[in-house]
Amino acid sequence: MWRVSALVEALMTFTVLAVADGLVDEVDVPWWVFALAVGAHLAWAAVVPQWRYLVHRWEVTETAVYTQTGWWARERRIAPMSRIQTVDHAEGAVERLFRLATVTVTTASAAGALRISGLDRDDARRLVDELTLRADAVEGDAT
Repeated sequence: MWRVSALVEALMTFTVLAVADGLVDEVDVPWWVFALAVGAHLAWAAVVPQWRYLVHRWEVTETAVYTQTGWWARERRIAPMSRIQTVDHAEGAVERLFRLATVTVTTASAAGALRISGLDRDDARRLVDELTLRADAVEGDAT
């Protein structure tokens, strides 16, 4: 999914450059700009999805939801069950093609929601149900 998304972005960049070059008289995009843009996007599509797969992690325990994200700097976040306010399920256009989804866990934290991307659609639905039940069973007001 991440590779396809990167390739779609590359195609969109190439299309915008081609349209700007063809429609606007003042714009004359050199060939090397096309090559650089496409090459950068292809390199991104080749490297970043694998890197993302190796770095991004998540776990649910009886007491909390844990996530790890980051490219250059790693961020580890913990959301205690007692702080969970909402659990959302979303499927983007490319995610639907691959039967994947994103689960978003919103808490009372100023750092924002925790996102778990690239989950199998059915696993994501089960996770939403599980987290909703677990968070509801914990004493507290989630504030």
